[in-house]
Amino acid sequence: MARVKKPQAKPLPGDPNDPNGMHVWTQRFLKALLVKGNSPQTVDTRRLRLGAFIEWCSTRSITMPMQVTKPVIEAYQRHLFHRRLPNGKPLSFGTQHGSLVAVKRLFQWLTRSNVLLYNPASEIELPRLGRRLPRHVLTAAEVESVLAVPDVKDPLGLRDRAILEVLYSTGVRRSELVKLHVFDVDVERGTILVREGKRSNDRVVPIGERALTWIEKYQREVREQLLTDANNTVLFVSKLGDGLTPGHLTMIVRRHVKAANIGKTGSCHLFRHAMATLMLEGGADVRMVQAMLGHASLNTTALYTHVAIRALKEVHDRTHPGARLGKPEAKTTTPTPEAEALLAKLAAEADADHE
Repeated sequence: MARVKKPQAKPLPGDPNDPNGMHVWTQRFLKALLVKGNSPQTVDTRRLRLGAFIEWCSTRSITMPMQVTKPVIEAYQRHLFHRRLPNGKPLSFGTQHGSLVAVKRLFQWLTRSNVLLYNPASEIELPRLGRRLPRHVLTAAEVESVLAVPDVKDPLGLRDRAILEVLYSTGVRRSELVKLHVFDVDVERGTILVREGKRSNDRVVPIGERALTWIEKYQREVREQLLTDANNTVLFVSKLGDGLTPGHLTMIVRRHVKAANIGKTGSCHLFRHAMATLMLEGGADVRMVQAMLGHASLNTTALYTHVAIRALKEVHDRTHPGARLGKPEAKTTTPTPEAEALLAKLAAEADADHE
């Protein structure tokens, strides 16, 4: 089977021979991002978004950074808002936000590098981003249904079972899982080392005994059979003997989720959502979950508290007179510690809102 080639990054539009043109200065900006330690993925995303901006400018005869003014960027913001995808849907506010951030960062760098006297994007207001809940969150039973799908008698099925167990136990991102090496797994301490996660940060994440057992079984029975290079230390390998790509991992997980026939769709992030939600429902402190997920902001992790509503549902059933069928019973029940903790948290938030 032919090896699948990684798609090449789309080149920047514009004239590469114009020393004052948008193409040249954008290329210098992207190189500066790499020098400052930004990941190649981040730089590729900025290249894609800035390429769209350069193309939009070129249709308006704007070819140099010094020709870009605040009204020009405001017009581009309106263009993003009114743009429609091939299916007729508008760009999400997240996409609009990311596109404008790339433009703001470019002109911020140009100003600091003394290429421009002032930053035309400094006063551009970015679209407001709402906090969207995960579309699908798996229950513990649904996760077990997906885990049971791979045929562990087949080498690739055994590998897939180990992958699913690691995703569920640790909540790592797909880009983090494909970077795992055999020496990143510490069986004695029950942890894995996640290398160069988001924002290029490393972190140590606990992993359960069950996941470690499946990793050990996969390494003992399958991994060496798949390897084509004995010096390759990547933990999970493809049937071609090299490391998995994030896209390949997505296809593997999506296939097993679909085969489980649980009525929910998704891929690797389903297990990340499930891990965070189930841990919070089980009483884990939100800051501990934040450390596991590698979130820079607690606000990002707190999003899962809106999904983990078991304790809130208990409070609702206990206190709301119309929560159950039939005549309300005149009895007093003792709330669980989880429900008491949630009540205390809600009371503290209410007090903070009134201050």
